[in-house]
Amino acid sequence: MFKNHLKIAWRSLKKQPFFTFLNTFGLAVGIAGSLLISLYIYDELSFDSMFADADRIHRINADAKFGGAAEELAEVSEPMAYTLERDYEQVELATRIMSLGSMLIKKSDAPMNVKETATAYADSTFFKMFGLDLLEGDPKTALKERNTLVLTKTAAAKHFGTQEALGQTLLLNNNDTYTVTGVMEDMPRNSIFREYSVFMAMAGFDDPQKGAWGSHNYTTFIKMIPSASIADFQAPLQSIMGTYLIPWAQAFYPGITEEQFIASGNYLNYSTIPLKDIHLHSERKAELSVNGSIQNVYILSFIAAFLIVLASVNFMNLSTAHSLKRAKEVGIRKTLGSNKSVLISQFLTESGLISFVSLLLALVISMAVLPLFNNVAGKTVAIPFTNPFFWLILIASTALLALFSGAYPAFFMSNFTPVKVLKGVGKTNVGGGNIRNSLVIFQFAISVFLVVSTLVVYQQLQFIQTKDLGFTKDQVLVVDDVYGAGNQVQSFKEEVLQLGQVKNASLSAFLPTPSNRSSSTFFKEGAMDQEQALNMENWRVDHDYASTLNLEIIEGRDFDRQRNTDSTAILLNESAVAVLGVQPKEVLGMRISSDLGSQNATFSTVIGVIKNFHFQSLREDIGALAISLGSSTSSLAIKLSGGNIPGAVSGIEAIWNKIAPGQPFNYYFMDESFNNTYQAERRLGQIFIIFTVLSILIACLGLFGLAAFNAEKRTKEIGIRKVLGASIGQITYRLSFDFLKLVGIAILVSLPLGWYAMNRWLEDFSYRIEVSWWVLITAAFLAVLISILTVSYQSIKAAIASPVKSLRTE
Repeated sequence: MFKNHLKIAWRSLKKQPFFTFLNTFGLAVGIAGSLLISLYIYDELSFDSMFADADRIHRINADAKFGGAAEELAEVSEPMAYTLERDYEQVELATRIMSLGSMLIKKSDAPMNVKETATAYADSTFFKMFGLDLLEGDPKTALKERNTLVLTKTAAAKHFGTQEALGQTLLLNNNDTYTVTGVMEDMPRNSIFREYSVFMAMAGFDDPQKGAWGSHNYTTFIKMIPSASIADFQAPLQSIMGTYLIPWAQAFYPGITEEQFIASGNYLNYSTIPLKDIHLHSERKAELSVNGSIQNVYILSFIAAFLIVLASVNFMNLSTAHSLKRAKEVGIRKTLGSNKSVLISQFLTESGLISFVSLLLALVISMAVLPLFNNVAGKTVAIPFTNPFFWLILIASTALLALFSGAYPAFFMSNFTPVKVLKGVGKTNVGGGNIRNSLVIFQFAISVFLVVSTLVVYQQLQFIQTKDLGFTKDQVLVVDDVYGAGNQVQSFKEEVLQLGQVKNASLSAFLPTPSNRSSSTFFKEGAMDQEQALNMENWRVDHDYASTLNLEIIEGRDFDRQRNTDSTAILLNESAVAVLGVQPKEVLGMRISSDLGSQNATFSTVIGVIKNFHFQSLREDIGALAISLGSSTSSLAIKLSGGNIPGAVSGIEAIWNKIAPGQPFNYYFMDESFNNTYQAERRLGQIFIIFTVLSILIACLGLFGLAAFNAEKRTKEIGIRKVLGASIGQITYRLSFDFLKLVGIAILVSLPLGWYAMNRWLEDFSYRIEVSWWVLITAAFLAVLISILTVSYQSIKAAIASPVKSLRTE
């Protein structure tokens, strides 16, 4: 029976190539889009699940407020790890990682340094914690000794080629010699450690904050014993503050108690987050890598579901509309003895055939566009053709799609009454108009919703790119790792300033775009108690910092080379002044210190107030910032005058190669670095555009097919109207108006939903746009325009047909 159904289905589809193409292509586009999104979502959800005992591994977080500044930290204090492992029986193992950023590394006899972009100190228990084996070396001892390190396979090949790396020595930052004690596989791409290529022994790090419970610089992981409950562990974890931190703090604030600390408006709450949740559920300060967003996963999940539903709705619409042609076939088959179940099986077989042909076409489309999708999404996902589970899910999903898409048309057409359809009674109502109209409304409501979302995302990105940030980011070249020039760094800066296209330059490790960050607790002179503490960013810069980045001094003055006393001078931003509770004019001359608990504290004098500028994401409010003079050889920010930028870069590189031969010339432009901060939003916007276009394409395919069948169904009506004197324009209007009404209803439904959803998305930004009325009007106009263009061809074609031929069709 099934073989017979399959033959009949194939013949039926071959007879109607237009109908078959619309259904097959629409379903294929929907399946391909959903498949690509599903691969992306699977990759996001699989982060860090490959590690042994991943379900028992958790990171310790800290939520702290002190000195008026609240922070959500992914790092905790130095003694936290061994304290938890020693004093809490629920903890089986603890390990720490300290991210160090980039380093210049070379073999001792190599002429040129190589930059490793992500390096870290790690405890010797790091490999045991995550169940990592080494290709070379012993994971139990690899990081136990000072000045030892483990390289990833790629890093080892970069530095040693085909030579054995184990036992070799490397020079780090032209200063420290380390011995390679292990080589490991590259970290998986779907891991928070994916960027790290060098792990150095924590034993070799002489931390000046050792034992300091108030300093948070270590990413700390714990592994719970199998029988322990992480939920039950939260209460004991909170006891850390009273048991350890307060006694440590009493050395600086004699007599302080936990109650006094809390009564002052301060807090320090510890919590845990599962290892596998970090990538999608954590956006804290000092994350090990750029994390994803569960919100984006939800959004993309909805889009994938929308695409499949849109394609299914197309199938239902076209099948029920096409039932006009199949009515007599059903009537004859029922007259000849076919029962309802046989007819349902026949129509479901046709639906299944179309679905599986669409699946094959979807796989071809997916393979063709996968490189583009990976580029847009920033992924390296691949279609897992060799995974049986993938095929099982794909075939089962396609079968469900066939059932979902074909069930309504199958039951609808199998209910035709033979006597009525063979007599032609009620043929104008065969198409199931009300349900079909509802499905059209649903399709266009989704499409308009996605158009609104896309416009708002891009409007917010445009706002970010054009907002006055309070500093100049355009035409600012940043040369990284200038410490490679050794004691010639200042000479490098001075020679760069001699170039004609260079307006100014400044040495600092701290820049408004992503770079080093360091916070300190300050106290006003005469107020060295914890209730008067002021927590703010503490940057060290040179004399030219403000002028190079065009920071505005609203009160007081900038640093002056002619004033020796400026070595103890400090600049504050407006947010810092607000935390101090005074006016900008009143803060000038105030003396503050960050020497906690010191009997001989060094005080800095406030000489100026800088207008607030954005040195954090626009998702966050501008925090308090203190800037003082200090030597830094991390980066040189160079303000160019424009013109021949490539020529200026070449000139700077030539000076670098002369002063620091054998050192890599690493540079970037500040505006590009700023834009990279919002890479996730840009990618989301690009994905929105792609899948909004796909959703509109699918909706238009359905609308085009419905318009064709509507014109065919009303052939006699059109002929009569033309005989009675109706113009082509009037007939076109009549045929198009019914569809435009449906689109209008879809617009009324989708615009409020789009406005609400995008306002919720914008709540994540402290600095954001308002959803403008023109966004809603534009989305509505595009929907109307696209629908007119879609149906007008069929409407005009029917309107200009000869009425003689139209009337002969009946």
